Amino acid sequence: MKVIISGGGTGGHIFPAIAIANALKAIDKSVEILFVGAEGRMEMEKVPAAGYKIEGLWISGLQRRLTIDNLSFPFKVISSIMRSKRIIKSFRPDAAVGTGGFASGPLLRVASRMGIPSLIQEQNSFPGITNKLLAKKVNRICVAYPGMEKYFPKDKIRVTGNPVRQDILSLQGKRDEAMKFFGLDPHKKTLLVIGGSLGARTINESIAACFEQLSRNNIQVIWQTGKNYTYTFPNGGGKEGAWVGAFITKMDLAYAASDIVVSRAGAISLSELAIVKMPSILVPSPNVAEDHQTKNAMALVKSDAAILVKDDESKEKLGKEIISLMNDKQRQNTLSENIGKLAFPNAAEKIANEVIQLIKNK
Repeated sequence: MKVIISGGGTGGHIFPAIAIANALKAIDKSVEILFVGAEGRMEMEKVPAAGYKIEGLWISGLQRRLTIDNLSFPFKVISSIMRSKRIIKSFRPDAAVGTGGFASGPLLRVASRMGIPSLIQEQNSFPGITNKLLAKKVNRICVAYPGMEKYFPKDKIRVTGNPVRQDILSLQGKRDEAMKFFGLDPHKKTLLVIGGSLGARTINESIAACFEQLSRNNIQVIWQTGKNYTYTFPNGGGKEGAWVGAFITKMDLAYAASDIVVSRAGAISLSELAIVKMPSILVPSPNVAEDHQTKNAMALVKSDAAILVKDDESKEKLGKEIISLMNDKQRQNTLSENIGKLAFPNAAEKIANEVIQLIKNK
């Protein structure tokens, strides 16, 4: 059995793709998997680190404003379609899977045209343009939210949830190890700050502004700034009572160490927070298509499963909300219980089984 998987650009597309690959391997060790990503993007580093081979396409997104890069976009699309055809003819996959990102569009378009059983996985409550365009061509669409028949053919939809990193599925007994790993005090309350793999300017600036206030309230911080914002503290280091770095390699330990979290509202982040039942303050990014992060966050807020702070109010309100929630154990328990009800712990396995079923039905 051979499966080709395409997805990348951000951790929100890469980690589900790797989780699906791992689930396929768990079901059938002999399965051959090839990834296809966008040259120069983070998947070209993260996928090989996970033990899989990856091929790169010359592709990027279409900018919403007039730029020089947009002039090359049609040539990139043609190049990526031609390269996708060569990769598929060489690898000869039994199925193709797309988790979103620049490369998944050309790859899944070519695969479906060539009659290869194809599946896309949509992480958000509002789908991206790539998956909207692919929906009519693929055989199966795995989603994380109900009501997605507004955007996709109903008969193709399966509600599976979002795949998450396997190491976060069990946090029990990891707190002491986590405190040692991050160099923090096990007797203090701990805040986890994650703005996505690339970083979130507003969250970083808001945490920097209220850091001294948090320290005075005996709150220590595990702070992932994202690779674009390593300047928040000099040399990517930190202050006493904080671990600060561009990227957290051990997210299971980060969750195990923390009492509450501040996060953007990307779909994969929310799926992970549900799995680990983390009391959360969400600051949705306003710089995403159709404001889909706010839609993601509101789905949790309506279930009393998270607190929302608007991006443009973050610098003024975030510090107060953190301290208030950190000092209210009953509120934490309510949020934890309610967000846990929204978890899909076996999402990757469900999607892997859908892939295998498509191959059997070919």
